[in-house]
Amino acid sequence: MRAAVLQEYGEPLAIEAVDRPEPEPHGVVVDVEACGVCRSDWHAWMGHGEWANDQAPLGQILGHEPAGRVVSVGDEVREVTEGDRVALPFNLGDGTCPHCRNGHGNVCPNGRALGFQSAAPGAFAEEVHLPWADYNAMPLPEGVSARDVAALGCRFMTAFHALAHRADLGGGDWLAVHGCGGVGLSAIHIGNALGARVVAVDIDDGKLARATELGADEVVNAGETERVPKEIKIRTDGGAHVSVDALGIAETCRNSVVCLRRRGEHVQLGLTTDAEKGEISLPTDRMAHMELSFHGSRGMPPTRYDELFGLMQTGDVDPGKLVSKEVALSDVSERLAAMTNYETDGVEVVTDFEN
Repeated sequence: MRAAVLQEYGEPLAIEAVDRPEPEPHGVVVDVEACGVCRSDWHAWMGHGEWANDQAPLGQILGHEPAGRVVSVGDEVREVTEGDRVALPFNLGDGTCPHCRNGHGNVCPNGRALGFQSAAPGAFAEEVHLPWADYNAMPLPEGVSARDVAALGCRFMTAFHALAHRADLGGGDWLAVHGCGGVGLSAIHIGNALGARVVAVDIDDGKLARATELGADEVVNAGETERVPKEIKIRTDGGAHVSVDALGIAETCRNSVVCLRRRGEHVQLGLTTDAEKGEISLPTDRMAHMELSFHGSRGMPPTRYDELFGLMQTGDVDPGKLVSKEVALSDVSERLAAMTNYETDGVEVVTDFEN
């Protein structure tokens, strides 16, 4: 089968023939109908993460936002059958550890990271293996397209988990979102659906316009504003209740913390680059005096997908609105390169695996 393989960091992925996967006893093989191209793929492609023991190995098939149809089933699988249409989380829990059993499989210590570890080849390929399928395979509701579920993938469900489960975002609260890439736009759309008032921050007027289309009540161009936190406090009459760093650079992380009102909550979604190497200084005295909370958020537990699918079926959220481009497998390297200077818009999805 055809797959996009990481041969050298920062160099074009090799589109080459590789063996089709065989299911482990607890796993299934899925024919990939769509797979999003995410900034986390860009981090892997660039070789980031060594400072956190999280660097994708050379020879890895990237891609971690897939949806498709099951074509082969392992002997021990009981809940998934051939022909099922499923979404695949990137944070694959084993289903047996205390975290998995308590609804937190996204941080399973025995889990695998789809597309980032040699034990979990990714979905920039015609087929992908899904381990522990009875726990991880998420059946797609009727009428939901694989393209839209690929858009839901890492970015949308990560933003949903961050706002619905990690932070205590309520109706009428002010939400600030720093960075209007795929995960930032997802957070804006979800925040709006949850009844929050949203301030979007970016340096690109085109992305801020897209943020407004997705529900932002206020926009701040950080390139034209001397002090972003002060501007947010003016717009929100005292500061955000919840703020998200959707980019992962020192400036946006600190701005996100400083723009909060008393007892506000920051959620970190963006991963750092080699400029920060996983370490950002924060105003800890301010955080203590104002009782500010700092949350990390990684993906979403597979057991909570039903909440998001329910919102999709009622029309309250629509990940498909974020899709800006459908691309072929051979285009992935070009689209990753475009992320280096933030030249992509919204969510791009691979839907053609033959070219």
